[in-house]
Amino acid sequence: MKQAVISGTGLFTPSQSISNEELVESFNAYVAQFNADNAAAIEAGTVTALEPSSVAFIEKASGIKSRFVMEKAGILDPQRMVSHIPERGDDELSLQAEICVAAAHQALDRAGRTPADIDMVLVACSNMQRGYPAMAVEVQAALGIDGYGFDMNVACSSATFGIQQAVAAVQSGQARAVLVLNPEITSGHLNWRDRDSHFIFGDACTAVVVELAENAKGAHRWEILDTKLKTSFSNNIRNNFGFLNRFDEAGVGQPDKLFRQQGRKVFKDVCPMAAEMIKDTIAHAGLQVSDVSRYWLHQANLNMNLLISRMVLGRDAEPGEAPVILDSYANTSSAGSVIAFHKHSDDMAAGQLGVLCSFGAGYSIGCVVLRKI
Repeated sequence: MKQAVISGTGLFTPSQSISNEELVESFNAYVAQFNADNAAAIEAGTVTALEPSSVAFIEKASGIKSRFVMEKAGILDPQRMVSHIPERGDDELSLQAEICVAAAHQALDRAGRTPADIDMVLVACSNMQRGYPAMAVEVQAALGIDGYGFDMNVACSSATFGIQQAVAAVQSGQARAVLVLNPEITSGHLNWRDRDSHFIFGDACTAVVVELAENAKGAHRWEILDTKLKTSFSNNIRNNFGFLNRFDEAGVGQPDKLFRQQGRKVFKDVCPMAAEMIKDTIAHAGLQVSDVSRYWLHQANLNMNLLISRMVLGRDAEPGEAPVILDSYANTSSAGSVIAFHKHSDDMAAGQLGVLCSFGAGYSIGCVVLRKI
C-alpha cells in the first residue's frame, strides 16, 4: 500500500472576536427586555421567564473565553442577535469559498505546492451556505485547479472523514494530491438567544494537503499511519433546517431549525466512545498508547477533552499532550482538531506520533494516526 502524508495545513481566522463579557452583556440585555415585554404573561404562568447568563457559567460549562466570528455587531445587538452580512451576487465569490481560498493558500505554501499540483478538492464541514453548485467546485475554480471537487458533511467529524477520503484518492491513483477544506461559519446555525448554547461556537476555516509520501517535498510532512471512522445514529445533536421546511409553514423559524443538543447526554455518550475509538485506532496501527506523544482532539468542550484524554491515558494529560485552542476559538466544529494540529505540531521531532480525533453529531467519530517525518 502506498504511503499517504499530510504535507501542509492552513488556517483562516476571522478578524473579529467576541469575549464572554461582551456576549453576556448582549444576552442579558435581551433577557431583560424579553422578561419586561412579557411580564404579565410570566406572572400568569403562560410564558417562562428567561434566565440571564454569566461569564462564570460559560467558562465552567465549556472552558471557552472568546470566539472568532465573521461579523460581531449584529450578534451583539440585542434586537437582532445574528451577524449582518449582505448576500452576494451569483457572479461574486461566496463567503464560504472565500475563507476556503484563504486557508488553502497557506496550506499549499506549507506543502510547497501550487494549485497545479492538486487534482481533487474536498469541502467537508457541518453547514454549507447553499445546496448547489458544490462549494468545492467553486473553490476549485477560484484556485484554478484542473480536476474535480465535491462536498461532504459528517458534522464535527467532517475533517477526519475528509482526510480518509483524501488518503483513498491518492492511494488509488485518483489524485496526485488532495486539498481538504473545512469552512465552518458556525455562527450561522447558532441560536444566540439560547442560554445553554449561545456561547458554544466560533468561525474558522482549515485546510489540509494530502499526497503520496514519495511525491511530498514540504518541510511539514506527517505520515498517515492509519485512519478509523465510526458512526452511530443519535438525535442528541440535531439541526432540522433544510429546503423541505417550506412544506410546513408552522415550522419556519422555529428553534429546531438551528443548532440544539442535549448536552449531558452527549457528554455521557461521546466521551467513552471517543476514548475507545482512539485506543482501537492506535492498536490497529500496531502501536501502544504510550507511543503517542500528542492528541489533537475535537475542540467542543474542555471538560470532555479532559475526560477523554484521562480515559485514554489512564491519568490526566500533561501540558502539551492534548493542546487546547477552544478557549480562544470556541467550538469550530470540524475545524477544531485541525486548528489544534496546525498550531501545535511544528515543535514535534521527527518520528514522534500523534492522533487527530474528531467527534460530534451523528454520532460520528474519526481518528487519524500520524508520524512526523
